[in-house]
Amino acid sequence: QVQLAESGGGSVQAGGSLRLSCVASGYNYRGDCLGWFRQAPGKEREWVAAMYFFYGGGGNTYYADSVKGRFNISEDNARNSVYLQMNSLNPEDTAMYYCAARLGPCYDYDHQKFDYWGQGTQVTVST
Repeated sequence: QVQLAESGGGSVQAGGSLRLSCVASGYNYRGDCLGWFRQAPGKEREWVAAMYFFYGGGGNTYYADSVKGRFNISEDNARNSVYLQMNSLNPEDTAMYYCAARLGPCYDYDHQKFDYWGQGTQVTVST
């Protein structure tokens, strides 16, 4: 049974940092694309970052313009986990954050094309 589980959300002051985790169970994401999305009240679901995982280890990372230079995606293959390090947070980053997996490469970031989703973790950034 494939499961994705996010954690690490919370409340932080503007300028602070958080690290989100996504643990995959019953699923090996090598050769696939794992993305981070967020959705704030009254807004569309927004793609944040993604990583394509090479079969031999490592991979390529991709970032939305809104988070480039502030967020970093990484992994610990031994723990079947993917992380989103979020720095220099501002109130516009407040949202429910989700990890999601798409079979195959990161061809695009249409959320409807992603096959597996976690339940989300809330991030709140105050001024």
